[in-house]
Amino acid sequence: MFIKIPLRILLCVTAIIFSPLSAAEQMQRFGQYELHYIVIPTTMLKPSIAAEYDISRGKDRALINVSVLNREKKAVNAVITGDSQNLLGQLQNLDFKQVKEGDAIYYLAEIRFADQEVHRIKIEASAPDGKSTLLKFNQKLYWAE
Repeated sequence: MFIKIPLRILLCVTAIIFSPLSAAEQMQRFGQYELHYIVIPTTMLKPSIAAEYDISRGKDRALINVSVLNREKKAVNAVITGDSQNLLGQLQNLDFKQVKEGDAIYYLAEIRFADQEVHRIKIEASAPDGKSTLLKFNQKLYWAE
């Protein structure tokens, strides 16, 4: 019997298992909101899950998962935009797709990368009340089979 596991739960568990020293939470507060984010190789997703969410799997692809939570830790609709730039200055715009599963709302975007490449990722999130934040971080990405 096949049990459908929400992608968010799968990504969170995967992140905890495969993130070295994952004690630090990847989150930024703005106003009454929290912007949670994670970047994982798409090869960590089962092919059936990737197909269901139209995610391209490949050793040179990563998935950025973003969610915005309010004070009560409930997901809210948001406008999410961003880009990723490698150290050579090659820019990729992030095309976030909204995914809703029950009460969960998250935004997914893919990036392509070379092995051991550092990306400067910028994500802008705007909450329903107009509050917004700009998140900037660097992420070194590795090819995974």
